[in-house]
Amino acid sequence: MQRRHFTFTAAALACMPDAMAHHGWSSFDQTRPIYLEGQTGKVMWRNPHAEFELEVAADLKLPADLATRPLPAQSAPVDGPALLKAAQLPTRKDRRWLVELAPLTRLEAWKVAPLKAGDRVAVLGFTFSDEKGDALVRAEYLFAGGKTYGLRSSPAT
Repeated sequence: MQRRHFTFTAAALACMPDAMAHHGWSSFDQTRPIYLEGQTGKVMWRNPHAEFELEVAADLKLPADLATRPLPAQSAPVDGPALLKAAQLPTRKDRRWLVELAPLTRLEAWKVAPLKAGDRVAVLGFTFSDEKGDALVRAEYLFAGGKTYGLRSSPAT
């Protein structure tokens, strides 16, 4: 059997920024949900998933009602109430986080209106183990415009 070897150059990698930035769920510590709240900055409403920058306040606190917030039913089994009860603030003190949402087709299924810079939102999600690496959170729930969206799967029918 003949093996083929591929060499990636810097130019080739520069042509694939979205593919290189995409992370699967396994990259995130799903045992430690974190809560972030703030104002959106730059919004990238595109595939493989929508993203936005979130500017959080230095005095970020967990909302008193977080553990009792109603959550929408999803097509995948997600123990949302347990995630809300286990939510904590990140230990790192970054004021700006990159938030990864779901693919656009899933956001459309939830009827999430595209976010705009300056929107006030909150997310419950996961970051890397021990919060190492980028200030990046993969959103499990998005709280925006007075609504809650479950992003692991489509809405339950």
